[in-house]
Amino acid sequence: MTDVTDAAIKQGMASFMATFGRVPDNFVLLAEHAPGAFAGYGLMRDFVMRDVGNGGALDLKTKELIFALLDTLAGQTNGAKNHAAAAMRLGLTLPELAEGLVQVLMVGGITTWNLTGAAVMKHCAELDG
Repeated sequence: MTDVTDAAIKQGMASFMATFGRVPDNFVLLAEHAPGAFAGYGLMRDFVMRDVGNGGALDLKTKELIFALLDTLAGQTNGAKNHAAAAMRLGLTLPELAEGLVQVLMVGGITTWNLTGAAVMKHCAELDG
């Protein structure tokens, strides 16, 4: 492994720790078996997950909401739940989440709600309650 790859892996791991508090198991697996791929992903993630004070254009709450909505559209229920919960920890409200999920429904159809959106809304309502 090159010094550049090793540094990028460390930067990606640090990005997860800073914003998520842990490195998800699937990404640990990626880093272990495809370190170059994780290094590239880690650099992209580190760039995207910068808060406004660190050079990001969008605040982290908005970025987490966007990831939750994109994961909902893609049918990635666990990722959508995790990102929505992270957005809530940063101040996202249930009405804001609901509005975003309806936008996904408008673009992706009712199946996006039935397969993922409803589970995300229920998960976050339970967290809120």
